[in-house]
Amino acid sequence: MMKTLFLQPPSFGGFDGGAGSRYQAKREIRSFWYPTWLAQPAALVEGSKLIDAPPAGLGMEPVLAAAKESEMVVIHTSTPSFASDVKVAQALKDAKPSLKIGFVGAKVAVQPLESLKGGPCIDFVARNEFDFTIKEIAEGRDYKDVDGISYRDAAGTILHNKDRAMIENMDSLPFVTDVYKRDLKIEDYFIGYLMHPYISIYTGRGCKSRCTFCLWPQTVGGHRYRTRSPGHVAEEIRLAQKMFPQVKEFFFDDDTFTDDLPRAEAIARELGKLGVTWSCNAKANVPRETLKILKDNGLRLLLVGYESGNQQILHNIKKGMLIEVAKKFTRDCHELGIKIHGTFILGLPGETKETIEQTIKFATEINPHTLQVSLAAPYPGTFLHKQALENGWLSEEHAELIDETGIQIAPLNYPGVLTHGEIFDSVEVFYKRFYFRAPKIASIVGEMVRSPQMMKRRLREGVEFFQFMRDRKTAA
Repeated sequence: MMKTLFLQPPSFGGFDGGAGSRYQAKREIRSFWYPTWLAQPAALVEGSKLIDAPPAGLGMEPVLAAAKESEMVVIHTSTPSFASDVKVAQALKDAKPSLKIGFVGAKVAVQPLESLKGGPCIDFVARNEFDFTIKEIAEGRDYKDVDGISYRDAAGTILHNKDRAMIENMDSLPFVTDVYKRDLKIEDYFIGYLMHPYISIYTGRGCKSRCTFCLWPQTVGGHRYRTRSPGHVAEEIRLAQKMFPQVKEFFFDDDTFTDDLPRAEAIARELGKLGVTWSCNAKANVPRETLKILKDNGLRLLLVGYESGNQQILHNIKKGMLIEVAKKFTRDCHELGIKIHGTFILGLPGETKETIEQTIKFATEINPHTLQVSLAAPYPGTFLHKQALENGWLSEEHAELIDETGIQIAPLNYPGVLTHGEIFDSVEVFYKRFYFRAPKIASIVGEMVRSPQMMKRRLREGVEFFQFMRDRKTAA
């Protein structure tokens, strides 16, 4: 087995490159998701090492030292971070020319040729689901015999092997918790709406929804929800409880954990036996009876992608969601005591000044506990990206999706309707209108008064939020 380093490279300060199907960028509040997509193949490769540089605050020196002790480095990349990641890879190759370097992630899955041409230091890219692809390369197989890769041969010619079959038995994958314990400091991972410290894992891959903007199902995970058995999930949580007794909350980062309601209920009942607090991604259509079962078995919070308060925009992005259904779902959650972190996107197809206003009013009406406002990001490989190119909504200068400091820009514009600047500025308006309301301020203050720990946390988050908004104005 080749000595393999799995690497989330040093990048922009505060840049969350491990955000998976969400947005790779700097956040309003300093936040880091676990590098689960790297931890999974790392668990398959005996003797491997995982370095997640951004949350650990690591620069190039320790990364270079680890690379010199390795035979292969596997780097997770994204469209926003690709140029920076190539520079890191080149530095590693310069330090050790014999080093094999492979890139993984949605960027290279959909643009293998462009990625290899854009990074001469890259030996191969692994397309689609890459866990066993990397394992086979680490075992020393010839590139020509490994499904799912594009690579350079000895003459420098770029070749593309056939696609790798998707993993059907998700229980065949080892636990990532062991890798977390071995290589990560879990206190480095922080999400504003989750209790700290937290741990996140996947209980399945793929999403049956067809949202036009969502990256991972359209590039790597697919549109079939392939799942681990409830017993397998419970076994890993039981192990994590022993390894990390300090954990306050477990988060299931499946694209939509509630896609399979009977299975979600079965997992909840297993978690109830373990007495853990947990949260997950959910679509805003979970029936009340299921919500009650989840709540009664330890569910604390749902991360819900509302996206827009305008029904036509939801149709435009193929969200498969009705506003009235979302309102009822949210009322049910409030009544059952389930907190909601709601996510919204501004600048989606069909957006106007009027629909932005409608979405802000919708958010204040349903009143999730917390929210995140993002800018529509047309990642390569998504239907939204195809639409943007065909309709002239995306210019070349905005194609990298972030600015030179890692802050998300407004890449789309709708000539004669909305400019880049108007969409960008609407994010700050949204946040101020939602949070600077007397009832919301009273709720936040009450939460702080009841908990000294929450007081300290919210004050720090407030400082970070206002600093981020100042940085956005500079970027604009």
